[in-house]
Amino acid sequence: MTTSRLKSTIAVAAIVAQMIAQIGPAAAFCGFYVAKADSKLFNKSSKVVLTRNGDATAITMASDYEGEPKEFAVVIPVPTFIERKQIGVVEMKTVDHLDAYTAPRLVEYHDRDPCLPVAVPMAVARAGGAMQFASGGTEAVRYKGVTVEATYDVGEYDVSILSAQESDGLVNWLTDNGYRIPQGAEAVLGSYIKQSMRFFVAKVNLERMKLIGGNYLRPLQVRYDTAKFMLPLRLGTVNANGPQDLIIYALTKNGRVEASNYPTVKLPSDIDVPLYVKTDFGRFYKAMFDKAVAKEDMRAVFVEYAWDMGWCDPCAADPLSNKELVELGARWISDDGDTAFRGRMPQGTNVFVTRLHVRYDGKSFPEDLTFIETKDRQNFQGRYVLRHPWRGGSTCDAAKSYEASLPARFKREAVNLSQLTGWSQSEIEARMEASGQSVKGAK
Repeated sequence: MTTSRLKSTIAVAAIVAQMIAQIGPAAAFCGFYVAKADSKLFNKSSKVVLTRNGDATAITMASDYEGEPKEFAVVIPVPTFIERKQIGVVEMKTVDHLDAYTAPRLVEYHDRDPCLPVAVPMAVARAGGAMQFASGGTEAVRYKGVTVEATYDVGEYDVSILSAQESDGLVNWLTDNGYRIPQGAEAVLGSYIKQSMRFFVAKVNLERMKLIGGNYLRPLQVRYDTAKFMLPLRLGTVNANGPQDLIIYALTKNGRVEASNYPTVKLPSDIDVPLYVKTDFGRFYKAMFDKAVAKEDMRAVFVEYAWDMGWCDPCAADPLSNKELVELGARWISDDGDTAFRGRMPQGTNVFVTRLHVRYDGKSFPEDLTFIETKDRQNFQGRYVLRHPWRGGSTCDAAKSYEASLPARFKREAVNLSQLTGWSQSEIEARMEASGQSVKGAK
């Protein structure tokens, strides 16, 4: 692998070969959002937007690569030949917006005056031609079985579509064209060749990047039709230095997405935690996720968010616009007619988003990820709750009972935090005491 500094190995580790070129109901969720756990919390993380409608599939790959652009390149197995019109670039701010919208979140409530009469809330309902190598020269022998089926200029990228019959010929072609192949890649590439998959190869064209005026690599998107609803995961493990984190944002028309060949597990959610977590939410969320991964022996796909894109509660970011959703591949929105697409149709109509988080290595995830789209449109979010006690000094009998109940409530919050993270309960209680949440006298 190149010696250039990487913020993580290469984004999209799940589907990118990481080969560097040397060249619930609405009422249940009401609250005030105060913090989010976005993908930047995790080192060695990748982001993929996977959009699916029937067989129509779009994959958008976001890179957090830091290094010389000339040293960045990707190799992606794809199930079919790719034409130029099926490839594009997406603005990074669109992917970042989706990440912010779906991020697990911390919300807070403030207790009401216990001496005030209890109001009964009203129920609120929500409508839910290929170029062949010459047959006679040394290249023909060295690149045996490799065909460059097409080459394209796509924004700042040079893209080639390859097919291959033998993995050693493919490895030779990649190596001779500046791709440093890690040990073990040949066997994995061979398994994709046996499935008659092609290879989408992209690297940066520095001259066009200068002309465009870009100072970062925009996400690449490839669209195709396939009966296989999957992400080729295994190439990302070949030269990975330890486990990788992959965030998948699945946009579908009908409902939640889940893995079909690994367990899909919803993260613990809607749990009260101590107030001091507000200043330490990133460390809390990483510890909580680490414990959830360990519990499943790093063999599960975790749901962090599943929601109708038309709204949110509480909102860590505004829902994406129809324009942004179409940019990410949800083209069925524009299929409903030009009038609707010009903004007269509600934002996010007929788009359901599922945020999946996977931590994996070659041993724990020996198979590529395959998915199914369910009809389940039940909303879910990774949500952790701060409840501020009333400190107004009321003296009615209800206030006295309320004050007497607080130590036990704080104790439950300490137990919750310890169970979620594995942190010492005594240390948690000491921090709570310092922040004014005493568990003394708790029963």
